[in-house]
Amino acid sequence: MKYGYFDDRRKEYVIQTPDTPLPWINYLGSNQFFSLLSNTGGGYSFYRDAKLRRITRYRYNNVPNDIGSRFFYIKDQDEIWSPCYKPVKSKLDYYSCRHGMGYSIISGSRNSIVASITFFVPLKDNCELQHVTLTNEGDSKKSFDLFGVVEWCLWNAVDDAANYQRNLSIGEVEVENSVVYHKSEYRERRNHYGFYSVNADTCGFDTNRDSFLGADKDWSLPDRVRSGQSTDSIASGWYPIASHQISISLEPGETKELVFILGYIENEKNDKWDSPNKINKTKAKEMISKYESLSSVNKAFSELAGYWEDLLSNYQVHSALPQLDRMVNIWNQYQCMATFNMSRSASYYETGTGRGMGFRDSCQDLLGFVHMIPEQARERIIDIASIQFEDGSTYHQYQPLTKQGNADIGGGFNDDPLWLIGCTTAYIRETGDMSILDEMVPFNNVKGTEKPLLEHLKRSVYYTINHKGPHNLPLIGRADWNDCLNLNCFSEEPGESFQTCENIDNKKAESIFIGAMFVKYAGEYADLCSRLGNTEEADYVNKEIQKMTEAIETSGWDGSWFLRAYDSYGDPVGSHICEEGQIYIEPQGFCVMAGIGIQNGNAKKALDSVEERLTTPYGIQLLNPCYTKYHINLGEITSYPPGYKENGGIFCHNNPWVSIAHTVIGQRNEAFESYKRISPAFTEEISDIHRTEPYVYSQMIAGREAPNYGEAKNSWLTGTASWSFVNVSQFILGIRADYDGLRIEPCLPDELNEITIIREFRDARFNIHINNRKTGKIQIMVDGEKIKGTLIPLIENKKLYTVEVDV
Repeated sequence: MKYGYFDDRRKEYVIQTPDTPLPWINYLGSNQFFSLLSNTGGGYSFYRDAKLRRITRYRYNNVPNDIGSRFFYIKDQDEIWSPCYKPVKSKLDYYSCRHGMGYSIISGSRNSIVASITFFVPLKDNCELQHVTLTNEGDSKKSFDLFGVVEWCLWNAVDDAANYQRNLSIGEVEVENSVVYHKSEYRERRNHYGFYSVNADTCGFDTNRDSFLGADKDWSLPDRVRSGQSTDSIASGWYPIASHQISISLEPGETKELVFILGYIENEKNDKWDSPNKINKTKAKEMISKYESLSSVNKAFSELAGYWEDLLSNYQVHSALPQLDRMVNIWNQYQCMATFNMSRSASYYETGTGRGMGFRDSCQDLLGFVHMIPEQARERIIDIASIQFEDGSTYHQYQPLTKQGNADIGGGFNDDPLWLIGCTTAYIRETGDMSILDEMVPFNNVKGTEKPLLEHLKRSVYYTINHKGPHNLPLIGRADWNDCLNLNCFSEEPGESFQTCENIDNKKAESIFIGAMFVKYAGEYADLCSRLGNTEEADYVNKEIQKMTEAIETSGWDGSWFLRAYDSYGDPVGSHICEEGQIYIEPQGFCVMAGIGIQNGNAKKALDSVEERLTTPYGIQLLNPCYTKYHINLGEITSYPPGYKENGGIFCHNNPWVSIAHTVIGQRNEAFESYKRISPAFTEEISDIHRTEPYVYSQMIAGREAPNYGEAKNSWLTGTASWSFVNVSQFILGIRADYDGLRIEPCLPDELNEITIIREFRDARFNIHINNRKTGKIQIMVDGEKIKGTLIPLIENKKLYTVEVDV
């Protein structure tokens, strides 16, 4: 069952009912100010950091679901309704939500009044614009009141939800003309405030939530809306809000447009005040004045559209499969940008109150967007490397506002350092910018410890070399990519964090997955060293890679698949001799990606085992069989019920690794089938089963053993986005950036007879046409000339390449 449809021309997903299985959301913002917006107007806004600069309040696990932050009410005589359907939930004559690139348009109508609200964050200002259009489609005059409301968060989202003995006494506002200023805590240590404005005369306002809602009332029918008269309340402590009431009169066919602005302002410390206890509103007034006219709002909206058109134009495919085209050209790349902006810090499932920007998360996310914004990718790499320690290990996350490492959810995840190599080499292959390796980067953000980025990469490699276990495989540490495989935890206390608890570390628990990572990414480091002329370092690292490969092939092979790990007792994890959890997905994909087992046939055996033991119609499960009891030596992975999350769920993030592995050994159709099983556009028809948005990837889909088999969870912020784009764009379609040019090695399925791809690469445009003749051989013509091999070298100052490929 579907709840809407793709409008590819407008790059939108159109939701046709407010009753989606879950809130279907969009991300607004591309720089410092961000908003999450659901199809019924829910969500929240923040500046840079969802924990430390939360602007509007949102209640997770609320009942009813997704009531929060921004509200619009129309009082038409005795009838009250919301254009976004919620929170009033009065029946609408018409409803739609168009989620687009950085904007959403929610429209509703009732009794001949049509209200449409365009929500977006302009490129150059820290605000959310809400462009409201009201039309009378009836044959008589309409007079009604419109209320626009936001509820302020008291800045620190954790403290806001916990420290009531203080917070209920600190709320402060100012009201001037049609603007409510939220200045809580501004008198003391803060230099920032929020505001909510409307470019129209108001007939009333409220800034005290209790005055607006009424005693013991909720958002569905506030007293002030019901009575049609605001109280002009001024919040003093308790719960500050901003409500504007505007009286509207429309003749038949007449339209009125309004612009609400939810803004964020910072002042210099010595320029905070206009007069005693009156905030300096200069910057706010400049922003309000800028968007007072509809022409300026429309211009900002056009600039936003141009921004996304430019970003998405770097990689475009045209094929006979619209689902493929819309994922590659629009939604997959769009989601990659959301993961760049948020990592795993702010969604409807990541509250933004605990995790910041993940180290490994941000490194992997970069793989999916580096072709769109290489300059910002460069900055992100430096930020990530700056939280590394001198021994090569690293914080697991950092706060985006401070860019300082944050150990709140633990550290010592031994796969983290190697991901830095993967994202750095991806950046260099895309841009050709080897100078990033000379960038001086501190350790742990400590001034005076700066070393070239290349040294940081070296220490990532050597950290693994220096931390091996009894089988000469890498020690897993707290955990590796699978945070829930906690081999040194041994936790028996309810509520204890598996990611911070460590009751044993006897240097026995090893990871075959990290070993495969080492083979792949240490190899990329060695390649860099060779290109820089340091052959001695390259030779040493290549010898270590060979040792690791041998260790995996001898101690990491189980007969039909690769082992997952060795636990702290020295017993294998992910082996046929295990009672439960006999085969895991991660090493099967990553070992083959790293080239392990190809020559001796083990790679194919491993992928055959994945097909036999782990593959389902909804994707590939993480392990099989599921754990049915708690194994203290394995940790959190066995705490989940069978079929959920890491315990046999379809953890989508690692599915692309298997698809890529299929391309490595030339299994074209298997690779594409693996891609399609979890691709949102290909699974739109089962939205009632998946429940999450049909335009973006989710983290997990419930596995066969789960009662809710096929149900997805945790959409948007997942490494599935970047890895899926890497998979389809670089391996299935086969267009890969390389140090010396653009490499073309398609691995097309039988159902794609031909495709056309436009790839912008280093200031040049490649128009690529591929004929799938199913020969298994690749022949490339560039501007009518046949070339040797699969690498198209760059010619200085050449801006256009016409490429014909037969495969």
